[in-house]
Amino acid sequence: MTVNQWIPAAHAGDATGDNARRLRDLFRDWGHTADIFALTIDAGLEDDIRPWSDPDANQGDVTILHFAVPSPMTAAFGRLPGLRVLCYHNVTPARFFAPFDAGLVGLATAGRRELRSLVGRVDLALAVSDYNRRELEAYGFERTGVLPLILDTDRLRAAPPVPDLDALLSDGLANILFVGRIAPNKKIEDHIRLLEHYKRYVDSFYRFIFVGRYDAVPAYYSAIRALIERFEILPDRVWFTGSVPEAELAAYYRHAHVYVSLSEHEGFCVPLVEAMAMDVPVLAYGAAAVPETLGGAGVTFAPKNLEYAAELLADLVYDEPLRERIIGGQRARLDAFQPDRIEAEIDAALAPVGV
Repeated sequence: MTVNQWIPAAHAGDATGDNARRLRDLFRDWGHTADIFALTIDAGLEDDIRPWSDPDANQGDVTILHFAVPSPMTAAFGRLPGLRVLCYHNVTPARFFAPFDAGLVGLATAGRRELRSLVGRVDLALAVSDYNRRELEAYGFERTGVLPLILDTDRLRAAPPVPDLDALLSDGLANILFVGRIAPNKKIEDHIRLLEHYKRYVDSFYRFIFVGRYDAVPAYYSAIRALIERFEILPDRVWFTGSVPEAELAAYYRHAHVYVSLSEHEGFCVPLVEAMAMDVPVLAYGAAAVPETLGGAGVTFAPKNLEYAAELLADLVYDEPLRERIIGGQRARLDAFQPDRIEAEIDAALAPVGV
């Protein structure tokens, strides 16, 4: 059987593309012919990803479209002669971008419109979480399921040291970590407000670190910087690193005292699993798919009371017995993401189309 995957853009280090490559390798292990086709391909991936213009892109017995953004692939996918499987990674609702970027509002709106256009035109509608699956069901997709992500956290555990960075992060301050794009749904402004409560009422030995691109929504990042200035936060106590190499990412996890998520919209949230794999206690606002991903591990809270969260944060930094209990629970949760379990779930999810 030929199992093709379509992704609009193939980026190095992108979670969607990384997952597609792991799926392709799994399909090949199962004896299928499997390739990935993309509209745009990053330099260095040309030998790994095939262009969507290749005629073979349309020849799959089964084709899986990884959907997260609008693209010309959507309409073409709905007309393919073979079996069509949607894999929904989520589209951030437009309301989050409205105060900052009209173009992204349009992109998000178009993404959900294109998603709805596939109702009744796919053989199977899968999502990377049950939270996303329920969205598909609400849109009217009838045959739905979950196609779990294949995650590689061993790469972080095995990453080499970064001596200069390791030294900087070992200066006695509590490192409070976030990993991901600086985007409005992530509610970075609430991280800064949490920081203000923490430094004003709880503890002065802190450093908040944000690892990830901050150029995706420039107006939003400017608003975050303005809030930092308003609270008169010392520049060395809040870091925005931008994208970093994998070894540096591992170093940030390795030296983090707590991982914090205050996001209000996540379709899965891979960094939560990475933090658990690196034995970093997680403090998270319980919204969207976050409680599902954590599965009862870490510490979740709702409603979003940041004064309360600041107290929880201090407990996770300084209460060693509590830290050990939370880390133990997180290690147990990681069993759900072991390769053999995920592969069995993928096998079951794709069984209706014979993969």
